[in-house]
Amino acid sequence: MHKKKKTSVLRIVTGRIVTVLPVVILQGLIIYGIAKWLAPFATLFYSVLSVLSALFVLFLISNRGEGAYKMLWLLAMFVAPLPGALMYLFYGNKRTGNVLEQRLSAIHDSIPIALNDGAQVQEQLQCDDKRIAQTFAYITKITGFPALRNDTARYYPVGELLFEQMLSALKKATKYVFIEYFIVQEGVMWAAMVDVMQRKVQEGVDVRVLYDDIGSIGTFSARNRASLLKMGIKCEKFNPLIVLSGALNNRDHRKIMVVDGIVAFSGGINLADEYINEEHPFGHWKDIGFEITGDAIRSYTFMFIEFWNASSLNKITKELVGDDFAQGSVSTAFDGYVLPYYDSPGRTEAASNNLFIDLLGQARDYIWFYTPYLLLGDGLREAFVRAAQRGVDVRIIMPGIPDKKVVYRMSRSYYRELLEAGVKIFEYSPGFVHAKACLADDCVGSIGTVNLDYRSLYLHYECNALFYKASVLIDLKKDFEASMKVSRVCTLQGEKKGLLHRIINGTLRIFAPLV
Repeated sequence: MHKKKKTSVLRIVTGRIVTVLPVVILQGLIIYGIAKWLAPFATLFYSVLSVLSALFVLFLISNRGEGAYKMLWLLAMFVAPLPGALMYLFYGNKRTGNVLEQRLSAIHDSIPIALNDGAQVQEQLQCDDKRIAQTFAYITKITGFPALRNDTARYYPVGELLFEQMLSALKKATKYVFIEYFIVQEGVMWAAMVDVMQRKVQEGVDVRVLYDDIGSIGTFSARNRASLLKMGIKCEKFNPLIVLSGALNNRDHRKIMVVDGIVAFSGGINLADEYINEEHPFGHWKDIGFEITGDAIRSYTFMFIEFWNASSLNKITKELVGDDFAQGSVSTAFDGYVLPYYDSPGRTEAASNNLFIDLLGQARDYIWFYTPYLLLGDGLREAFVRAAQRGVDVRIIMPGIPDKKVVYRMSRSYYRELLEAGVKIFEYSPGFVHAKACLADDCVGSIGTVNLDYRSLYLHYECNALFYKASVLIDLKKDFEASMKVSRVCTLQGEKKGLLHRIINGTLRIFAPLV
């Protein structure tokens, strides 16, 4: 089975290379042609780009952006001004993703459902805790998503339990199913879902699947998509690999499933067998997720429709979701507050990065994190250090068995500084941690798709749910405690020191924004 899957992945990747290679060659020929045409004006061209390089340097220095990211480009322009300026122009600034952002913005006002107002809930938060209310208001301001009363939210400490509930909800669908994931791969998990989706289509249910083209480049082919379409399942890819551009960095890393406006699912798991421990490439795969009902479903549905309608000619209309959207989820239940939102690389503010800095800054007793990767920008790193130094119990749970050795080594380059400040780092002995969550002082925390690395915090589209005084946080804490019991504690004695090691760590951090 494993050998067969490897062969299938190799076939898909080979097929994609064959498809994309002519485009890459064509782009290369165009660049060569332009260079040859400009050859007589080489001196002038070089002078202009040198001036642009200087302007880029001034722009980067005055920019509010992440310090480590700016340092990478400053170094590139210092070492090679001409190539560095060109690379920054095409790949280094946020404007490279403008076309993608414009496509999303163009359909924003035509989305057939509206987000909840959230004003009344914000007032309730203000009365309950002014500092927490400020945090929620900030996230609303930069993302446009409101704070809401939480109806019910159920926590799942492993992917297989979450998948069991997802499959159960799929079987109950009567109107529509929206599925959006970074990775989709053939296997036990996907086959079970397709089987149910096919039956639902035959019953008249509208089923739509949106997947990230690069995220699924080795796992989901044009043939897979064609198979779904033949069954009547609508399927689109997000930000397809057509030409090489800076926007290719902006991936849809979100994980969302909405059924009938009655229930929504999110968390860390992708639609592949290792996420539910049907396969064990890196030991036990530790992932988490949640199921939510109530007003929050409207936010997740809005997220899906926005990306779907920007990616497909077959738009989601009001006739499908209806005026009575989410009527089935209306409840008098109250279980704290929730703010589902998504990160966008097109925004000036990095929502999740700033949220984590804020939560670290206001934590009094403890703040704990799950993350598979630890590549911290200057602001977030300093927030970890300051919180630990003032006596907050700061903990990070990392993988015991890494899936990417280079990224793991880069992550370890941060260990010594964090440990010296008092941050406690645990490595999950049974295998790989893919969970993404944080929890502070028993009352506030988040669960979603956001890793503590540059791609998640600055380049990808991510989704996250910020909870306050919700019982789901009690279950999250129990899970943290259970994971720490089977994890090894990292110590300063286990971290190498010395000039050579400092140089290696410094070098790794310079290139961390590219990983």
